[in-house]
Parts: sequence; C-alpha cells; structure tokens
Amino acid sequence: MPKIEIDADSGFCFGVVTAINKAEEELAKGGGTLYCLGDIVHNSDEVSRLAGKGLRIINHDDLRELRGARVLLRAHGEPPSTYAAARERGIELIDATCPVVLRLQRRIKECHDRPLPERPQIVIYGKLGHAEVNGLVGQTDGEAIVVENVADLERIDFSRPVALYSQTTKPISGLREISAEIGRRMAPGVSFESYDTICRQVANRVEKLQRFAREHDAVIFVSGKKSSNGKALYANCLEVNERTYMVSNADEIDPMWLSGAETIGVCGATSTPRWLMERVKAKIENLDK
Repeated sequence: MPKIEIDADSGFCFGVVTAINKAEEELAKGGGTLYCLGDIVHNSDEVSRLAGKGLRIINHDDLRELRGARVLLRAHGEPPSTYAAARERGIELIDATCPVVLRLQRRIKECHDRPLPERPQIVIYGKLGHAEVNGLVGQTDGEAIVVENVADLERIDFSRPVALYSQTTKPISGLREISAEIGRRMAPGVSFESYDTICRQVANRVEKLQRFAREHDAVIFVSGKKSSNGKALYANCLEVNERTYMVSNADEIDPMWLSGAETIGVCGATSTPRWLMERVKAKIENLDK
C-alpha cells in the first residue's frame, strides 16, 4: 500500500473561505432564496454542494431581472456598475469580496480619479474577461488596458505615463517580466509606476507546492476545470514532477497513473475544497481493495 499524503498548504485561500462561510451563514438564516453572482468558487463539486443547501447561481443578465432579492458577491469582486444595478432594483448585497481584491480596487480607482494631466494609463496584468479583472477595469470606467503577455504591450502608448497593477492571483515571475519590458520600452523621462499587487498567500504556494510535488513519486492535482489558478499551479507541479495528473474529482483517477508509486501526493488549487481532496485520497486507498 503506497503512502498517500494530502498537501497541508493546498485548498481554499482566505478570500474563498470567507465567501463560503458568508454563504452558509445566510443560507442558515432562511428568509428566501440566496443568489450568488457567478460561481462562488471555480469548483463544480463545491458549487453543487452549496446548491444542495439552496444557493442559486445567476449571471449579470439574471441580476437585471431581480427585485428585492438577496445576492452574494463572491471573492473576485465586482465593478461599480453591479452595485448601481443592485441599488436600482432594491437588491440586498452580501459582499464577500476578498479584502486583498477590495484594497486593489480602491488603489486603482484612486489612480483613475487623478486629474487628467496627472492621470497615467492604467495597465492591469491579468486574464482578460476574468471576474476579478472585470471588477478592476470597472474602477476605471472601462479605460484600463489589460495585458496577459508581452505581445499585448503593443496596446500601450509608451510616450505617456503608465501605472501597472496586477490581478491578485497572477504569478510574480510574469509580473516581473511584464514590468521589465514596459520599463525598457518607456520613452526617456516618461513616468512608469509598477505596483506588485499579487496576493502573497497565493503566490507563496508555488514554492511549497513544488517542494511537495518533488517529495512524491506521483501527484494527483485536484482542481475545477474553470480555475485559472488551478491550471497555473498544476503546471508548476508538472514542471518538477512529470507524474502529476489533474482531476476535478475522484471519479477521474486512472489507476495506471499510480502504478509502482510508493508515495502519492494529493494537492489542489486555491479553489479546491479540503473535503474533495479527502475523497481523492480515499479513492486511491480503495484502488487496491
């Protein structure tokens, strides 16, 4: 029987824990349907668990049809337009925006609110269309420039001042590359401000996760298919252990992956619940029975 270990540092980040706790508190109160604007976490199994308790997922189109309802805002954050739409419709918002994201939103808004002669181009290193990034861009009335890689930098006018921020869950190495390249391209004497706004609870996981992956013959990485963070952390594991396999739940495990492995590690993304990793471990334990 191989030794199976769950990574103690994997699982929900602080912001997700807070959002789920708020959802469960509100559901326990009763008082009618509780809606959540978008998946509360990028993990279909956890979304299904909360749906069983009564949480109903809606999108922004659905929000415009509601009146006098309760709506939970997840950790990713929302643009000002969402708050305005809720006020117009008498909707009670339960705001579970992650404090790290909320702080970043305020910083970007303060930058955007500078008088025009002093206002730089606001550039956000992040995934275009990601919920957090949409909330950040919303602080600038849609004017922020979103860049995912060096190729996207062509959108920037390097003869004008630039202020660079980052989606909180992006890799530090990517931000450093983007920042260095913008700095290299800036016209002489033109201001360039670069801010490291990456959440350290998320960023510090990479080193720990890679250490964990190296310590095991095979690794099962558990993550929802929609999770950008999951895809990135899986790649980090695969980089140091070629016997790393990504699954969304225990049913997807192929016993052949674990053949001959004496130690098996189970880990996951910031959106992966502990109970799901426990189920994966239990499934592996039962493979030889």
